[in-house]
Amino acid sequence: MRPRDTYAEPYKIKMVEPIRLISPGERKQAITEAGYNVFNLKSEDVYIDLLTDSGTSAMSEYQWAGIMSGDESYAGSKNFYHLQQVIEDITGCKFVVPTHQGRAAEHILMRVLVKPGDRIPGNMHFDTTEGHIRLSGAEPVNCLTDQGYIPGEKLPFKGNIDINKLEKELLAHGREKIPFILITATCNNNGGQPVSLENFKAVRRLADRFGVPVFLDAARFAENAYFIQQREPGYRNKTLKEIVGEMFSCADGCTMSAKKDALVNIGGFLALKSEELYQQAVEWQIPFEGFRTYGGLAGRDIEAMARGLEEVLDEQYLENRIGQVQCLGEKLIGAGIPIVQPPGGHGIYIDAGSLLGHLPHSQFPAQALVVELYLEGGIRSVELGACAFGHRDGTTGEMIYPALELVRLTIPRRVYTDRHMDFVARAAEAVADRKNSIRGLQLVYEAPVLRHFTARFARL
Repeated sequence: MRPRDTYAEPYKIKMVEPIRLISPGERKQAITEAGYNVFNLKSEDVYIDLLTDSGTSAMSEYQWAGIMSGDESYAGSKNFYHLQQVIEDITGCKFVVPTHQGRAAEHILMRVLVKPGDRIPGNMHFDTTEGHIRLSGAEPVNCLTDQGYIPGEKLPFKGNIDINKLEKELLAHGREKIPFILITATCNNNGGQPVSLENFKAVRRLADRFGVPVFLDAARFAENAYFIQQREPGYRNKTLKEIVGEMFSCADGCTMSAKKDALVNIGGFLALKSEELYQQAVEWQIPFEGFRTYGGLAGRDIEAMARGLEEVLDEQYLENRIGQVQCLGEKLIGAGIPIVQPPGGHGIYIDAGSLLGHLPHSQFPAQALVVELYLEGGIRSVELGACAFGHRDGTTGEMIYPALELVRLTIPRRVYTDRHMDFVARAAEAVADRKNSIRGLQLVYEAPVLRHFTARFARL
């Protein structure tokens, strides 16, 4: 990857959306009324919104032109057949089940393949995936390499599955209890860290030994492919499409939130190589999402999704996108703020457990840091720690905390400039300068599953 100061963005700006930094007093009132949960904030009270890269991208002129060609037929929309052709060309999956977003694709996959008592191993399941597994009565099993849990460890592929851990899981439970293996690429929970092609192939070989299918959470497949091209020996001269083809050759299908690497504001899909599984999936798609050729989406949204999937493998786009993430990471490191290293593909993850070492898991240090970033600069980030991934033991009721306490600064695609990132870095540095005075939080409301979306807190 070239140094960032040697090139400019591979696009020009055609439309602007005004944003406003409200006063410190207004920010304090807003976060208090939100129960110290930034999900409850009004977007108009947020200055720089780094809550998620999901559905927050700026679409291209090619995608907007596609919006105008939307075929809104209930059945057989031409836009569906374009999407199907693009997905098959990229992934090799012939059978496509469109959904309104990625979690709906996860829901259908779980309904088709998962039964109570099953175990779903992967590198590191994200929140909605873990939620759907638990709602199915099954157990999510993280088999991430040990190095992937060490924020400061500078290894190129910290999203890899530990093959020894996975083999032990397969030996202990077998095909009877393990309906499939799920590879999340990039691995969201530990910093948007990529998975190597060597690891993809090793997982596939092991899965074949036990007769277990492999699925890919493909929300950020293009970013993962770019890291392979840049970091894995033997792939520098391969095109991104060739690398993606090798990735998907190791899988039997995938779920995708198209709101990430398909560069759209809504949409997702389940793609399969098996016609039998496809027929079963459609049985669940129709009552929950809609007919098989629209799946909860307008034809115009399906067309924008197809065109986004065509665009996302542009190397100049990915160089700029990942370069902006790395640029923010370097600024935070320069300010002495601990982050997950090396920077991942879609955001910077601050190691809140380290920065706020005086706060135990039970006082939600990552959530406390999220609150302070909003108070300091109107910046909305997201907690990936004790609230998002803590859960109660089904037998004892005891709280089980995750290994990492992280705050994710997620950068939307083609939305903010480097000057916005400079502002974020300055605000984070100001918060870090007063870290010892930051107080913890306590839960006053929590839902039984995916509690971080609706939780409410009080300051201790």
